[in-house]
Amino acid sequence: MALLGQISEKFEPGENEMKQWMIQNFQGPQIVEILQDSTLMTLRVLDVIGRLEPVNGITISKQSRIPKGSISKITRRMISNKLITKESLPNNKKEILFRTTSLGKEIFLAHQAFDQKMEKGFTKFLKKYSPEELDFMIRILRDFVEVKFLSD
Repeated sequence: MALLGQISEKFEPGENEMKQWMIQNFQGPQIVEILQDSTLMTLRVLDVIGRLEPVNGITISKQSRIPKGSISKITRRMISNKLITKESLPNNKKEILFRTTSLGKEIFLAHQAFDQKMEKGFTKFLKKYSPEELDFMIRILRDFVEVKFLSD
């Protein structure tokens, strides 16, 4: 069980580790300030908006697996930090769509670069295993995702 916890931590790098990497690789006083004030949830929301813009709150909630109420709070903060903008559709004032600003896009791209760096490292790690070992690992991971530990 402890090993599973350690594996989970590898896939979800610490907030400080991610921010430090982004700050080192994408300098700019405004970026540094915003990153220091941002949470992992904020970066996850920004990632969804950057990938799917224009996008509504319900889609952001589903994609990020963050409750809608939290999305509303996070997007308000992101608007005040000038990371995103909101707009209403001309024929539907209730439907609000979010887009990144140039600053938001810059942070989104830095976050994407971090994810790509992590993926590249993971791919390099997997290359030390044979195709048979990888097939077995895939089988274990698929079974793990499907199992319900609390059932009889």
